[in-house]
Amino acid sequence: MNKKYDYLVVGSGLYGATFAYLATRQGKRCMVIDKRPQLGGNLYCEQIEGINVHKYGAHIFHTSNKKVWNFVNSITEFNRYTNSPVANFKGQLYNLPFNMNTFYQMWGVTTPAEAMAKLDEQRAEAAAKMKDDGVTVPRNLEEQARILIGEDIYERLIKGYTEKQWGRPCVDLPAFIIKRLPVRLVFDNNYFNDKYQGVPIGGYNKLIAGLLDGIETKTGTDFFTNRLYWEGLADTIVFTGKIDEYYGYCYGKLEYRTVRFEEEVLDMPNYQGNAVVNYTEKDVPYTRIIEHKHFEMFGSEVYNSSKTLISKEYSTEWKDGMEPYYPVNDDRNNSLYCQYKALADKEKRVIFGGRLAEYRYYDMHQIVECLLERFRSE
Repeated sequence: MNKKYDYLVVGSGLYGATFAYLATRQGKRCMVIDKRPQLGGNLYCEQIEGINVHKYGAHIFHTSNKKVWNFVNSITEFNRYTNSPVANFKGQLYNLPFNMNTFYQMWGVTTPAEAMAKLDEQRAEAAAKMKDDGVTVPRNLEEQARILIGEDIYERLIKGYTEKQWGRPCVDLPAFIIKRLPVRLVFDNNYFNDKYQGVPIGGYNKLIAGLLDGIETKTGTDFFTNRLYWEGLADTIVFTGKIDEYYGYCYGKLEYRTVRFEEEVLDMPNYQGNAVVNYTEKDVPYTRIIEHKHFEMFGSEVYNSSKTLISKEYSTEWKDGMEPYYPVNDDRNNSLYCQYKALADKEKRVIFGGRLAEYRYYDMHQIVECLLERFRSE
């Protein structure tokens, strides 16, 4: 018996919306459902005081793949936003990523040779300390970071922020979390190395609306409350939620980190002069402050409105009822995920896609790239 749809897409975030768009372009019939009251998943923006607020955290699209960049711009035009975050440690400001501006602010050095000499000196000290402890390979994140970037930057710009982000001491975190730290011996505050970056003009809702234009969607709809009905509608299920939930947590629950946001509208046109400011000392409870207008307003545009909106971000352990954000890819969770993936690999009519279904962190461009490749090869 023919099903009503070729694909039932569970979740309207970037993976689900892009999948539905590309499948529809190939003549497939798609239905997209989402348990939230709006489309877009974590890309959803709410307009407040004329500002497009990234309700689930800051999203900056970046890629070096011209096909990916052309694709998203074919849906809606992106602006020129360049991610240049600032770190605040006890009131002192440092540019990120680590570059000559950072090294000048940290040590007063003005040339690449001076900066490298300081870095090499502190790296050597870290290696000597490990040798004294009888080890040659970093045993935890703290040792890994000191070997890569030295004591001063680790203590001021990495340790407190990382411990807030993960909710545990750096000495208890695996070394692989910081496999490498970018060091740039130039005065360049552009966080990404990618050739293209920006934010949709008018917010991410325009991207999602463009991807889902003409496709049947239903919000406020939980797949699991009437699972048999939804499964009976389509030949194939595209599932973008938590893979452990799909299988009824039969092997146990995977762990996540989540983020809580405190929003505040301020009676001023410009609060911090930058979209992203990280607070790297541990005693400050939030990890960063986002000032949303700076994603889309530049120069004198910032002062066209008399108000601004900031979001303070607090990282915490995920519990039932919270939104899962970041997979905790330690040995225990990776092993558990492999059990669920073994079940998923046997499925004949279910496609698992996205960070929750695949239990891995994706940047947005990686989602788009993998789907463009998938549909190109089909």
